[in-house]
Amino acid sequence: MELISSHQANKNPNTSTQLTPPSPSRYENQKRRDWNTFCQYLRNHRPPLSLPSCSGAHVLEFLRYLDQFGKTKVHHQNCAFFGLPNPPAPCPCPLRQAWGSLDALIGRLRAAYEENGGPPEANPFGSRAVRLFLREVRDFQSKARGVSYEKKRKRVNRLKTQTQPPLALQQQQPQQGESMMVNYSGATV
Repeated sequence: MELISSHQANKNPNTSTQLTPPSPSRYENQKRRDWNTFCQYLRNHRPPLSLPSCSGAHVLEFLRYLDQFGKTKVHHQNCAFFGLPNPPAPCPCPLRQAWGSLDALIGRLRAAYEENGGPPEANPFGSRAVRLFLREVRDFQSKARGVSYEKKRKRVNRLKTQTQPPLALQQQQPQQGESMMVNYSGATV
């Protein structure tokens, strides 16, 4: 009976039914490309690194390496256009990876690390050093470009028009008393 029903489901008896797996999402494809890029970086590192020996410091080296391919103008503190979102003229300030791109990249690599067998508690992409670096990049770029990255508050009641000042951001000092942005911008922040 099953043979008849499966044969009837297929309109053409000369063709066989083939199930094709769904194509990976755009996110999954990007995550795979990012993971392959990071693994290639580890292989090209001198000396070559294995994934288990990778630390947050190696992730920071990778992020600094990626900066050379950035497309976001980040002004130095002594640039005349520092703090202007739309500068009126060109300047020699470097192009960097945008904070949002780095943040998304770390999120994808963090997920890929665990999907590829890495233990969550040893994930170098979730290390404190990486989180602090991303926070410093965000803060520096927001100052340099005049763009605020503060989270928007939800309105509780639309009828009330009270505005509350944003909470002051508490800055955490790096352990050795030096900003991790030293190698990022050429000057400490």
